[in-house]
Amino acid sequence: MLILASASPRRRELLTQAALSFTVEAADLNEERLPDEAAAAYVQRLAVEKAQAVWNRHRAADAASDPLIVLGADTAVVSEGNILGKPSNAADARRMLQLLSGRTHAVLTGLAAVTRKGVKSEVEITQVTFNVIAPAEIDQYVASGEPLDKAGAYAIQGYAARWIPRIEGCYFNVVGLPIARTIALLAEAEAGLAS
Repeated sequence: MLILASASPRRRELLTQAALSFTVEAADLNEERLPDEAAAAYVQRLAVEKAQAVWNRHRAADAASDPLIVLGADTAVVSEGNILGKPSNAADARRMLQLLSGRTHAVLTGLAAVTRKGVKSEVEITQVTFNVIAPAEIDQYVASGEPLDKAGAYAIQGYAARWIPRIEGCYFNVVGLPIARTIALLAEAEAGLAS
C-alpha cells in the first residue's frame, strides 16, 4: 500500500506514468524554512515530515501482508543562494523569473519513504540553465497564471521550456519528482520491510 504525501498534480502524474498503484493525501504542514537551514537539508526535512505525518495518520492500516509505505517529496529552486519556493503573487513570480534569467540554477527535490521500519531519504539535484528572458516575455508568462503554483515560478514542461537550452541531471526532478531515484528509494524501503 503506497500513499503519496503530496497535493502536487505533477507528482501524481509522474507516479502514474511510472505505473505505480497509489493513493494521495497531502500532509498540510508548515513549510517554513528554519533559520540558516541549507536548501538540501530543507527539502529533505520537509519530505520526511510530510511522509511521517501521513504515515502516522494511517499506521493502523499497516499490515505484514500489505505493508504501508508513504512517499514524501519537496522541491525547491535555488539561485545564487536564494531558495525560491512557490511565488506568493504575480510580482513575486516576476522577481523570481528575473533572478533566473540568463543564469544556471539548481532544482533540489527531497524524497522520503516511511515504513514501520523507519525512514529512507535522499536529495536529487538538477542544474538548469535559462537564456536571458525579455521583460515583456516574463510579463506575458506571469499573466498566463502558469508560474503561480510552481517552485521557482516556472514549469519546465510548460511554456518556460522555450528558455531552457540545457539541464544537467534528471529532467523529471525539475517537473517535481525524480522517477528513477524514487523507484529505487521505494524498492529500498520495501526491501527493508522484508528484513
